Amino acid sequence: MVLKRVFDLFASFLGLIIAFPVLAVIAILIGVKMPGPVFFKQIRVGQHGKLFTMVKFRTMKINHGGSSISVRGESRITPLGATLRKYKLDELPELWNVLKGDMSFVGPRPDVPGYADQLLGEDSKILLLKPGITGPASLKYANEEELLALQPDPIRYNNEVIYPDKVRINLEYLHNQSFSMDLKIIFYTILGKEFKEN
Repeated sequence: MVLKRVFDLFASFLGLIIAFPVLAVIAILIGVKMPGPVFFKQIRVGQHGKLFTMVKFRTMKINHGGSSISVRGESRITPLGATLRKYKLDELPELWNVLKGDMSFVGPRPDVPGYADQLLGEDSKILLLKPGITGPASLKYANEEELLALQPDPIRYNNEVIYPDKVRINLEYLHNQSFSMDLKIIFYTILGKEFKEN
C-alpha cells in the first residue's frame, strides 16, 4: 500500500527527530553502564524472505551465548537492559529500519532465519508482509517474556504454543489489513492494549 509507505516514511523521519534526545541519553547510559557496543544488530528475515539487519539498543551482556528466545529475569539481561525492554525503549532504533524500508510500523515481528525457514504452505504467505515494530500478534504477546518465565521449558512452549499462534494472527492480519487497521493497532500499542479485530 502506497499510503502505508508514505506514512512509514513521514512518521519514522519525524519520530527519529523527536526521539533524538531520548536516543542520545539511552546511548550514553548504555556506554557508561554496559561497556561495549551501544547497538544490537541481528540478521532478520524481511518481506519476501529478504534478509536485513535489524537495529536495537543492546540490553544483554556481551557474548552471553544464549538462545534467540528471551525470558524475563535472565542473567544475560542487564538491569538497564531490563528497564529498556520493559518500556520497549530498546526498539526505538528500529525507526531507522522503517525509514530505510526494511520494516513498517505495523506488521509481523521479523524472525531470525531459523524460525522463518519453518514457514510452509499457507503460513509462508506471512513473508508477503513487511515486518513491523508492532502488530496484532505483538500486542497479544506484549508480556511474552513474563509468560515464558512461568514455563518449565520456555523454548518448547514458544515453539509449540506462542509461535504457531503468532503465525495464525499474522495470517489474519494479512487477509484483513487496511490503513485504518494499522492506525488502530498503533493507537492500541501506545495505550498498551491488546488489539482485537471486530
